[in-house]
Amino acid sequence: MRSVELFAGAGGLALGASQAGFNHEAVIELDRDACDTIRANQRIKLKHVRDWKLHEANVKGFDFAAIPEDIDLLAAGVPCQPWSIGGKHRGYEDERNLFPDTIRAVLALKPKAILIENVKGLTRQSFANYFSYIQFMLEFPEVQRRESEDWREHRTRLERYVTSRGKGYSGLRYNVVPKVLNAAHHGVPQKRERVFIVCFRSDLKVSWSFPQETHSENALLASQWLSGEYWDRHAVPKKHRPERPAGVDRRIERGELFGKAPWVTVRDALKDLPDPQSKDAAKFPNHIFQPGAKPYVGHTGSAIDEPAKTLKAGDHGVPGGENMIAFPDGRVRYFTVREAALIQTFPEDFVFGSSWTENMRQLGNAVPVRLGGIVAGSIAQTLISSKERQ
Repeated sequence: MRSVELFAGAGGLALGASQAGFNHEAVIELDRDACDTIRANQRIKLKHVRDWKLHEANVKGFDFAAIPEDIDLLAAGVPCQPWSIGGKHRGYEDERNLFPDTIRAVLALKPKAILIENVKGLTRQSFANYFSYIQFMLEFPEVQRRESEDWREHRTRLERYVTSRGKGYSGLRYNVVPKVLNAAHHGVPQKRERVFIVCFRSDLKVSWSFPQETHSENALLASQWLSGEYWDRHAVPKKHRPERPAGVDRRIERGELFGKAPWVTVRDALKDLPDPQSKDAAKFPNHIFQPGAKPYVGHTGSAIDEPAKTLKAGDHGVPGGENMIAFPDGRVRYFTVREAALIQTFPEDFVFGSSWTENMRQLGNAVPVRLGGIVAGSIAQTLISSKERQ
């Protein structure tokens, strides 16, 4: 299956899609450092990355006519800064709002399916009208904005087609399904909530829903505080364990702890890595100790026996305290780049070649590879089934 990736960054979503069976006809990213990361992995011939057709280019003005026809998937990790709670909240007024350029790509490529990822902040009440506007544009991409219209007027015109169920419209159309996903519920060692928008071209007449959650906090609590299997597996003595969470006994009594696999914790994700200050750390790429970590109000790090907090890119310089690991005895330290990459479920042999700050920026902006692969894999199976029915 053939795909195009917009706003690829360091390649998290593109890698997940590749692992799901998509072959990228174009991987487009403007940032040179992120492109250098992809090129570094191509030089070592990393599986799923080595054959990407990388374009260090701006999606604005990109000539999609050069891409072969019949694209199965258009994937886009649209820049999130306009909508991020940690950003400047300028939303649709932000010059980095590139959803209109994503729609331009849809019009040019007419893909069978679309996969878009963005921050949960896009679903905030203050952006509700624009979030629905994005979905309207995706559903009816050929109803283009006129020069005389602002986005609100365009939204009103699109809404007429939505409420009339497309009456009078015979052009390109998509069925649009949005949902906020928590990466931890899908086996990623990180409590990262992001909104995904998946669309299928209406002429395919497919039925699709997001993959079911496979992991839960309750199952983790059971493995820690009911069976103790978690502590035994990691050989953690009682004196080095955190305090038993308040209310866990009541939850056990009410039978709320069963049914799914346990959340994957930071300790689970990093179990095969030595301490970054040990002599063995040099055997692992990008596993270099970064000094200077200390907690402060609102930034207390990620508890080692839970999934990590959302890794952040940092709006101004070095990312904040969410990019620290917190131990039960009160110690904290920064994640190494290798550890952060594992938290984001990048392959163990995926390399980063810039400074710690730049690498953490790329990782903080990335889509977890596993989560991207799960959603892309579900899309792939639906497209395969659709072809078989034809």
